[in-house]
Formats: sequence, structure tokens, C-alpha cells
Amino acid sequence: MDRRTIWAILLMMAIAVAPAIFLKKPVAPVARGGEAGQRDSGSVALPDTLAATSNSGRDSIAPLPAVHDSNRAASASPLPRVPAAPPRAEGATDDTVRVSSPLYTYGISTRGARLVEATLPLYRSMTPTERGRAAQILPPDSKLLGLTLMLGKDTIPLDDWPFTASAESLQIKGPTPLRLSATRDGVKVDLTYTFHPDDYRIDMDGQVTGVGPNGGLLLIGMGPTLANTEADSNENHRALALVTKHSETERTDLAGLKPGEPKTVSGPLEWAAIKSKYFVAGVLALDSTSGGISGVTATAPPTAGKRPSRADVRLSLPLPPSGTFRYTAYAGPMEYDRLHRIGHSFDDVNPYGWPGFRTIIRPVAAGVRWLLVWMHEHLHLAYGFVLVIFGVLVRLLLWPLNQKAMRANMQMQAVQPLMKDIQERYKNDPQKVQQEMFKLYKEHGVNPLGGCWPMLLPMPVLFALFFVFQNSIELRGASFAWLPDLSRPDPLYIIPVIMGISMFGLSKVGQLGMEPNPQMKMMLYIMPVMMTFLFLNFASGLNLYYAVSNIASIPQQWMLARERQKRTAKAIVEVKTRPPGNKPAKAKRNA
Repeated sequence: MDRRTIWAILLMMAIAVAPAIFLKKPVAPVARGGEAGQRDSGSVALPDTLAATSNSGRDSIAPLPAVHDSNRAASASPLPRVPAAPPRAEGATDDTVRVSSPLYTYGISTRGARLVEATLPLYRSMTPTERGRAAQILPPDSKLLGLTLMLGKDTIPLDDWPFTASAESLQIKGPTPLRLSATRDGVKVDLTYTFHPDDYRIDMDGQVTGVGPNGGLLLIGMGPTLANTEADSNENHRALALVTKHSETERTDLAGLKPGEPKTVSGPLEWAAIKSKYFVAGVLALDSTSGGISGVTATAPPTAGKRPSRADVRLSLPLPPSGTFRYTAYAGPMEYDRLHRIGHSFDDVNPYGWPGFRTIIRPVAAGVRWLLVWMHEHLHLAYGFVLVIFGVLVRLLLWPLNQKAMRANMQMQAVQPLMKDIQERYKNDPQKVQQEMFKLYKEHGVNPLGGCWPMLLPMPVLFALFFVFQNSIELRGASFAWLPDLSRPDPLYIIPVIMGISMFGLSKVGQLGMEPNPQMKMMLYIMPVMMTFLFLNFASGLNLYYAVSNIASIPQQWMLARERQKRTAKAIVEVKTRPPGNKPAKAKRNA
């Protein structure tokens, strides 16, 4: 493999990896729990485009299937005992109805019937002030599922409506409804939330009396953001985004919103959601009779900084003259399998890969994530040991292909003396040199690009693992040896250094028997240093996998280097002993 090919590979790697390091956008300073210090300054007028889409039609969509999670012990049947309710969240008040199951504690405020608390006992907060507590993914001023009615020219926010609840608290052991009702100025609103003990879905059925013959529009609040639950608040806020699904998913980063300027996504939409790094709150309108979500607006408050981390997000749902509506809410972790079973590409709220690369990387990343989780749960191994086994396993699976590719490289090295002979004989005729080179490749069965495979074959898995560690909640907080969290960088920088040393050792062994080459010698030192620098701030689990993969490759490299030394020596002897003018002897092909 010549130096141009090596530099091309390095350039591709730099283009693919560098954006994750150098294009990290700063975010506005945050207050307690990672939320911006300011409160929402008030409701934002909806643009005309949102109201205009209220009667949009769409194709029929199948109802939401039942979801059962087989991956977590807490959701298996029979259900474990409901734990004691965690302390009341900051956004909750005495008027909050708390609904508890082994998976969650939701708080529904009777003032506006909105969701003000979503505490997840299976996941712990990583923030310095709340570390170890159950993760609370909603901010104190949450407006999630807050409703506004648009009836004719009247806009009726329900934020301050006092609702009467059918229960003061609920302990969920099966599908359980919570009914809330309120009446004001001749308009009556009846809501039924249905909770499931083994799922984060909340089914919503509603009835508005007094809509009128022309129907209306229901606005559902989604903002202003999700609370920070991670040690690195900047990284979590960079992941904050509005994601919507029509024919394909569309992502709008909250940090990319211009303060005071509404961002509109026209419908019909199957679902809309706000996501952080590991958690998501969404609304799915999958009932084929409702017409779907008409559109979504997101407006960062005028007081937001240059990189806002919150926005007034509302979606619109057509309200028929009968006043009935239905949708499903989700407030919980981005567990890939759970989201995937919901269907309608809801798992795509958690993207694997950069735009343009996603089509290639996503299937590999999904497969790698599934295998790591399967090994962890069925072999009862810590994720660190899973990565060690996985790194060795990948190298064993790639052994035959690597063997073939490395031998192709050896063939190329073996004919180097013959290539130099051709270049010397026809140095004044470049066209003749090219013709003879092609003839030489054909006679000896040499593929000039065959030696690239050892470097290119592991790359899709390496890139896939990058996104698995960036996005997979199953690996969040997984510790191993001195590494406190495999999804975060090594605080001591030990594992990136080990990875760099292993890369140097692999390259050093791989160059045994090669003709001294200043460019290759330079790459021997530059490549490990460059990769160590790039990987310093990557997930420690990714560094662990790469180091194990390099170490597991050394025996194969050593065996083939010994074989290369013998073949190269034989080729040199053949050239020296061949009489001048004779046709080069055909080299033996590898078995």
C-alpha cells in the first residue's frame, strides 16, 4: 500500500471523526439541574402556517401496538414490588397527582392537567448536585402535555384551569386510568390518562364539549426543554433537539434556533419529540381517524443566549366537531429496543451516524449495540469484559479477510523489485511503464489496492461503536476497572495512551521485513500520536475496544511479517540471478 493510499485513509478518518471534536457548539450557561436561569416569558403566538395545517389529511396509520420490554428485569413479568415514591420533584406541588410503577413516577398537575414530573428509578442522575438520585427528566417549569384550545377566533389556554382528578395518587400494577375534568365559560374538558406498569407510554383520550360545528385545534405543549441529567451538561445540551416524523425524520437542534423567531415544521406528522442525550419526551398521533399532528412550532425565548437550550414547543392536533381526540405520550429513556417496538420509526429519534453516513453506519451500529447488550444480559458479564471479548471476536471473524488482504500486500511487496526493474528499463516511456505494470499485476495476480483491507475492514465497526457509546443508554454509567463510565472519557487518560501504544506496536510489527521507507517510518510515529490525540476525549469504552482490537491483531501481523520476510528475500534473489533481458519469472500465488 503506497503512501497516497495511507494519506487518503487518514483524510477520510479525519473528515469523519473531526466534526465530533472541533465542531462542538457552546451552550448558554445553565442553572440548577442544567436548566437555563430564565423562565419562559410567556406564550408565543403561533404562526399562520401552523393554523393553516390544522385540516391536513394523511394516510391511515395502524394503532400503537402493545409494548413489552424483555431487556430489563424491572419490566419482566411478574412485576417487582413498586418502590417507595422518590422525593417530590421541584416542579410538583400539593395539587400534583403522583403515579408510580417500577419504571417511573409521573406527576400530573391538577392545575392545567400537564405532566410536571417524570422520575425514572432505573436511571440515576449524573449531575454533581443530584448524583445518585433517580433521574428526573423534566424541568421545574415543564409544560409537557399542557393544552390550549383554539375554537374559532378564541384561544383558550388551560394552564390555569383547576381540574378535578379521580384519584390523589396511583400505584400502577396494570393498565390504570386517571380521569381529570374541568369546566369554564361553557367549555368542558374531560381527560383520561392511561398508565402502563411495564412501559413509559401514556395513552391520552380527551373530550371537549362546546367545540361547535366547525371544529377547532388542540395545541399540545412540549417544552421548554428536558432537564440535564448528565455530568457533562454541555454535551447533554448539545444533544437537545426537536425531532419530527413524516415520511422521514427531521431534526431541529434547540441550540440552532434564533431567539424570538419561530421554527415551523408542517404536517401531517406521525410523531414529534424533544430529546436530550439519553431521554425523550414525545407525542405520537397514530390513530388513523384523528388526522395526525398538523404541525409543530418551536420558538426560543427572546432572552435566550446565542445558543438557546430551551424553547416554547407546541404541536397542533385537529379537533373535530365531536370534540374527541386521542394520542399517546412517551416520557422516558431512549432504549432502542423499546422505541423500535413502538414502530413508525420512533427509534430514529435516537440517531446513529452523521447525515450522509447514517444509511451505512446505522445498521452496523444497531447490530453492534444489540450484540453488546445481549452478551451483557445473557452472559452476565460487565460491559468492560464484553468489549474485550467483542474486540477479540471481531478480529477472529476478520482473520480470513485480513489474511487475504495482508497476503495481497505481501504480493505487492514481493514484486517491488520487478516493478523497479520495469521503471528503470522504461524510464523514458511512461506509457510503456504503465502497460508493463498492468501486465505484471496480471501475471502475478496482484491487486494494488488489496493491501488497504487491513485498515478499512474494522473502520465501519469502529465508527458504529463511536455512535453506540454516544447514544446508547444501556452503556450509560457502566464502570470497568478504573474507568468510572465507559460512555465518557477516561479521566486519567490511561486507556487512550494504551490504545496509542498498541497501535504503535501493531504498526511496528507490520513493517517487519519491509524495505526501509522514510514515509512509512514517519507514519509509524505520527499515526499513533495523532490517533491518541483524537481519542483523548472519546468514550473510554471505544478506546478499550480499539486497544484490545490492536493487541489481538499483533499475532497475525507477526506471522504474516515472517512470511513476508521470506517472500521478499526470495524475490530479491530471483531478480539478481535472472539473466539480463529474460522475462521475469512468474511468482507463485498464495494458496
